[in-house]
Amino acid sequence: MAKVLVIEDNAANMKLATLLLRNVDHKVLCAADAEAGVAMARAELPDLILMDIQLPGMDGLEATALLKNDPLTAAIPVIALTAMAMKHDREKSRSAGCDAYIAKPLRYAELYAAINALLVRSLP
Repeated sequence: MAKVLVIEDNAANMKLATLLLRNVDHKVLCAADAEAGVAMARAELPDLILMDIQLPGMDGLEATALLKNDPLTAAIPVIALTAMAMKHDREKSRSAGCDAYIAKPLRYAELYAAINALLVRSLP
């Protein structure tokens, strides 16, 4: 069981991500914007972060870059979640420090595979 922080401003997407994560016994932390998500990541030190890219105010790429440049949170894997599925969007997410990229709508098999691959690398 891992502690997963979901940073997502869309209530329906948050509900779906939370349901999918709880179905496989992960503990879920929720933040509705990047500022709250960054603060929660620093306070809670989750095992993994699901980061929406299109957020109000600070976007998910800015938030990821902040977390990856902070020694406290730099090692936490971040999965970018986005409805923008163009090749340059994937490259921008990698440049910001995202460890994986999943296009919305979420598909449970793809989400679980990405989470499991990253948790295997990051958990002791």
